[in-house]
Amino acid sequence: MLSRCPYPECSQTFAVPYELADADWHWRSGACPNCHQPASFRPLTALNGLDKLYEKRLSLGEMSNRDREQLDALHASRFTCLLEDVRSLFNVGSILRTADGAGAGAVFLSGVTGCPPHRQIAKASLGAEESVAWQYHLGAIAILRELKRVGVQIVGLESTKESVLLSQAITEGLLHAPVCLVVGNEVMGLSAETSALCDIVCHLPMRGMKESLNVAVAFGIASYMIVEALGHK
Repeated sequence: MLSRCPYPECSQTFAVPYELADADWHWRSGACPNCHQPASFRPLTALNGLDKLYEKRLSLGEMSNRDREQLDALHASRFTCLLEDVRSLFNVGSILRTADGAGAGAVFLSGVTGCPPHRQIAKASLGAEESVAWQYHLGAIAILRELKRVGVQIVGLESTKESVLLSQAITEGLLHAPVCLVVGNEVMGLSAETSALCDIVCHLPMRGMKESLNVAVAFGIASYMIVEALGHK
């Protein structure tokens, strides 16, 4: 299987080792053989399709609901969030509505994440796609780097071997404003490259049989916990 490095400065196409290119390719990750940075291995055909989707959104003007200067000013807002490859349009709409309620300065959408205007998004967001600033990016790397450059702490939301319980991170003072909360795909979670750019990865406790929550539900819980802990202004 052919894949491509997600880092803009590399973008090298390479063959994924056979043992990693099985039916569960979307769970696989490693290092780019050219730049050696952590990366998720995605089929080149899927990446080419994403490029076409980006061009379509660009031509239709579906990249943002604010002008560039307004969004640049919002990058260092006390609380922002990023959705990486969230496929469900209803989840996108629900997260937009929650982000508005939590007082998010901006919502960044990346990858296959759906963008307004869309009937299914609007059905769940109830107009929040207009009230909260949003911006689409082809990949998460560029916007995360920009946020880090202006002093934003990147907080990933996912359960991993290295992740910290969110309530513990708050109690121990590990979070500081401004914060960008990052959530990933409903099945795959955060990509390897996005996880590598996170300053801290946190998880919510699961005390039943299930191992995870719906991404929109998890985002709602985490966003309000973070905003209340940091103090909302």
